[in-house]
Amino acid sequence: MISMSDISAILSGYDESDVKIATICSHSALQIFHGARIEGLTTIGIGTARSRPYYESFPLAKPDIFIEVDSYSRILSDDLQKELIRENAIIIPHGSFVEYIGADNILEKLHVPMFGNRLTLLWEGDRRRQRRWFSEAGVDTPRIYSSPLEVDRRVIVKFHGAKGGSRYFIASDRVDLESKLRALEADPGGYIIEEYVAGVRYYPHFFLSPLRKPNIPGIDYGSLELLGIDRRLEVVDEIYRGWPDAIEEYMDFTVTGNQPVVLREKLLIDLFEITAKIVSTSRKLFYPGLVGPFCIETIYNPKRGFTVFEVSARIVAGTNLYIDGSPYSSLYYSEPMSTGRRIAREVKEAAREGKLESIAY
Repeated sequence: MISMSDISAILSGYDESDVKIATICSHSALQIFHGARIEGLTTIGIGTARSRPYYESFPLAKPDIFIEVDSYSRILSDDLQKELIRENAIIIPHGSFVEYIGADNILEKLHVPMFGNRLTLLWEGDRRRQRRWFSEAGVDTPRIYSSPLEVDRRVIVKFHGAKGGSRYFIASDRVDLESKLRALEADPGGYIIEEYVAGVRYYPHFFLSPLRKPNIPGIDYGSLELLGIDRRLEVVDEIYRGWPDAIEEYMDFTVTGNQPVVLREKLLIDLFEITAKIVSTSRKLFYPGLVGPFCIETIYNPKRGFTVFEVSARIVAGTNLYIDGSPYSSLYYSEPMSTGRRIAREVKEAAREGKLESIAY
């Protein structure tokens, strides 16, 4: 695994007056480029010939430099990595970046400094590790079944990795579950069987800055900001809404869009208390812990409170709703503050203070 000291050595050679923001042209790249442009940072987009004209068609969000590749795996090549390092680039990871490049490749082969803590990829992409994280944090989570033989109620099956809900499915009981797993020829090590929790799903977008002082009880490092909340539009929701008796084979949990949400204010305290536990535990499990943007994925039920079922330890696509800021970001900043812009500001502040190693690994 590439060590923090390896990345620190590379960062020590950076021209801190000319740090650039780089990412793959997908997922939340437009927001990232837009935010960096506002903050006065040069951007580098890595994309295919097909994607190039579309990204360059947005005058306020197009990358300043476009690096055209045939395949996103090309980012792991020695020549492209050396080019990015020469450009003083900080790579911003997002869901597509992790999916296309692969968490293992990022940990073992990517020498370009990456915003945040790349160790989070070990814990984000493996649901068993996430379960340990939540357990040690002491937050409520859905029950996990180690075998189909244990299933005694409705369950949802989730596959590992950042695939936006692809291939997830619901099973009503053990017989239904075993039948569907056989049909998929699913690798037993590639998924988890999780209790299906009824409730409203909320996806709050947080940002943890190690450059600033703690501002929330229970967190001993960094300032925590709530920059927005969304709900995800999944194909299954639309089918149920328009066709309540739809047969199971038409169910699909792939996320296709997002809706803005404002949470009832009295629930914010519960949400912050849960998040503080998750943040402080992350520092113990994979130092230096969560850095930068992340999303706590929750279900709220009035009888049970918040149930945490996942963490996305990076910028999530739901933040694209708030390129001009959200009702929550407006309570921290008197100017429009997207998550993309917040990342750029953190990079800029770290470069100015000589602390890039605090926010990039």
